[in-house]
Amino acid sequence: MAERVYNFSPGPAVLPVSVLEAAQRDLLALPGVGMSVLEISHRSPPFERILQETQDNLRTLLAIPANYKILFLQGGSLLQFSMIAMNFLRGQKLPADYVVTGTWGKKALADAKLEGPARAAWDGAASKYDHLPAATDIDFSPQAAYIHTTSNETIQGVQFAAAPPFAGAAGKAPIICDASSDFLCRPMPVDQYGMIYACAQKNAGPAGVTVAIVREDLLARSPSNLPGILSFAVMAENNSLFNTPPVFGIYVVMLVTRWLLNDVGGLARMEELNREKAKLLYDAIDGSGGFYQGHAHQDCRSLMNVTFRLPDADAEKTFLKGAESKGLYQLKGHRSVGGIRASIYNAMPREGVALLADYMRDFAAGR
Repeated sequence: MAERVYNFSPGPAVLPVSVLEAAQRDLLALPGVGMSVLEISHRSPPFERILQETQDNLRTLLAIPANYKILFLQGGSLLQFSMIAMNFLRGQKLPADYVVTGTWGKKALADAKLEGPARAAWDGAASKYDHLPAATDIDFSPQAAYIHTTSNETIQGVQFAAAPPFAGAAGKAPIICDASSDFLCRPMPVDQYGMIYACAQKNAGPAGVTVAIVREDLLARSPSNLPGILSFAVMAENNSLFNTPPVFGIYVVMLVTRWLLNDVGGLARMEELNREKAKLLYDAIDGSGGFYQGHAHQDCRSLMNVTFRLPDADAEKTFLKGAESKGLYQLKGHRSVGGIRASIYNAMPREGVALLADYMRDFAAGR
């Protein structure tokens, strides 16, 4: 296939065309370096400049305070589920509270239980994770080692509207947020969190690199007997260079953050564009007379992952086949829940979303 299609994959996901073009243009040899970014040493001055710019761009985009470290890790968010508990829960008598709003929060809790007294302060499983809790719904511990939340559940398509509404009710426990699927889609009040982490392949770069933003005071909690590669303190002390980092992945994150700063104009503008795109699809769902049934309650619909069902499995199969004929790919819902899922991350062009919305209306009218 010579031409690009509209890729609605939940991850690895669509990247800005200009980022792909820049990576392609400089893949053989970085300007002034004479080597590919796939070949340069992670200890070399060219990579040190890439690492520094990526950190600087993230600090600018998210207004990250000086007392937070920016780390580039490996293993995706799945490794973070264990690594967070190893660093901040292992050996603690206080429990960790998990606000379980979907599949990924559930997995994070299960892994944390292997390290210490982790508990669900709220779990939306009974309603198949179709809504989010208010602060009064959550059974917080009087004291907690930390509170873990997921800002956007990729599979169920539910997203907190802004910073967790329970932040004020959580006491002094640091809030740790898995922001994997909505990282950089909008401004985020970093100073309200102890830690934010995100695997890059949803919205920030390619698979293979994970961004972690950690408040410095939490680093002291890392047990001294952890292997260095699993210690946030060691990784921070070595500026993410304790081992060979995912060099190419970090380079692409640098290009994506440049795009957000220079082409988009920052995260406030990115949020405006994302809201416009999401509205196109939710209007198509709401205007279908019940033909399309959205999974998430309207007050917590995701800007990134639009999830819905058709009347039956045969209709969904026909819908997906017809979508591909129009260049609309990767719309099948997660295997655990079925249905349709349109992941409309930052780099998904508005025209792709508009084409999908038009197809949805035409398909419903033809049934």
